[in-house]
Amino acid sequence: MTFENPGVRSLDYQPCNYGDDRLSFRGPKRDLGGDYVAFLGGTETYGKFIARPYPAIVEAETGLTCVNLGLNAAGLDVYLNASPVLDAAARARICVVQLMGAHNLSNRFYAVHPRRNDRFIRASQLMQTIFREVDFTEFHFTRHMLGRLATVAPERFRLIVDEIQQAWVARMGTLLNRLETDIVLLWFAAHAPEDRFDPTGAEQDPFGIERWMIERLRPRAARVVEVVASPAALARGTDGMIYADMDEPVARGMMGPAAHDEAAGAVVDALAGLLK
Repeated sequence: MTFENPGVRSLDYQPCNYGDDRLSFRGPKRDLGGDYVAFLGGTETYGKFIARPYPAIVEAETGLTCVNLGLNAAGLDVYLNASPVLDAAARARICVVQLMGAHNLSNRFYAVHPRRNDRFIRASQLMQTIFREVDFTEFHFTRHMLGRLATVAPERFRLIVDEIQQAWVARMGTLLNRLETDIVLLWFAAHAPEDRFDPTGAEQDPFGIERWMIERLRPRAARVVEVVASPAALARGTDGMIYADMDEPVARGMMGPAAHDEAAGAVVDALAGLLK
């Protein structure tokens, strides 16, 4: 497929590596020889289409070296499969961990790519038995697949949600245990954590996270920070975002620079409390 007018605006993310050449993080590359704050997370932490994502704002406001280890569309599996990256995060003075969606991880029902966690690889025999009417060969992304299942059979879909939630809690526990430093858990979204996930909201991010899951992890964290983008920040839409014309539909579904300012402010407050 070709595009006659793909647009001329783009961001230089200054891609770099930290001990794992298979994973490309957002630069500029930081020195890991001294004190620093590490940030793990998905698209929001990486800052797709954002000139200054919240880790960069935190660095500017605090003077602390902030290492952005966020990855586009990341799930927990990519970090658990990247020991050098987790080692770098564990050496940080503080590690901020964005609460990523529960859908981009392998489980009893389906497998995802070990590095590109948003890529759907295959459905298990159990999944194919439960959803006999679904042709899984047509799916390439987890979000597309789960959205279809939620529409086709919402009652059976809850089985999938329950499975990935339990897998997420267990794997988050493993991740946090490997980070032998102070941890700040960050909820950064356009809505508050649900008390009960609504299958009809399958497009929400982070996918599948209910409040009990966060509470289960709270004892392992030094701080839990909840940032719900304000109506004013959300109303600004794509203002200040930098993207090619063909990426506009994707950009419209993401939080913009104003929301990142709000997230950075909350993280700065949490870090101040820990660094006293």
